[in-house]
Amino acid sequence: MLGLALAVLWRRPWLFAQVVIADAVADALAYALRHAIGRPRPPSVYAEPEPLVGVPHGGSFPSGHAATSFACATTLAFAAPRLAPAFFVLAAAIAWSRVYVGVHYPLDVLGGALLGVFVATLLTFLARRWRWGAGGHSAISTGPKSAPPSAARGGPEAGSASREARRPGA
Repeated sequence: MLGLALAVLWRRPWLFAQVVIADAVADALAYALRHAIGRPRPPSVYAEPEPLVGVPHGGSFPSGHAATSFACATTLAFAAPRLAPAFFVLAAAIAWSRVYVGVHYPLDVLGGALLGVFVATLLTFLARRWRWGAGGHSAISTGPKSAPPSAARGGPEAGSASREARRPGA
């Protein structure tokens, strides 16, 4: 919801799409890894303390909540670097809540957080590369070709003709 609100507020619809894609990819990878690794959840190993919420089925590592919250936070942080600390504090609170309620180990949420950051960073890199062409930066001009800035000032690329024109009395 935060991604949707910011995309509407900032008038960047592509941001919402990027957040949704990062969330879905991180969730799918966390789900696949959880079932491939099969690490038991803390309540399956320890009788005490009782978990505060219902125990999800399936493995424990990595945490899907951590992966998706950090994927969304990283995507939003690339879009608004000044707000990055707030995004990551929120993601960390969501991730840590899974340990607090007793359904994940601390390393589960750390693994999920790293997975989420990796997924979002990779998707952001690919989105920027796709949006800005193969060069990967926005300095590529699509406008008419013009002389380099130094040529306009009479720099070394300007040639002898412009130097001659600048000479007093010439």
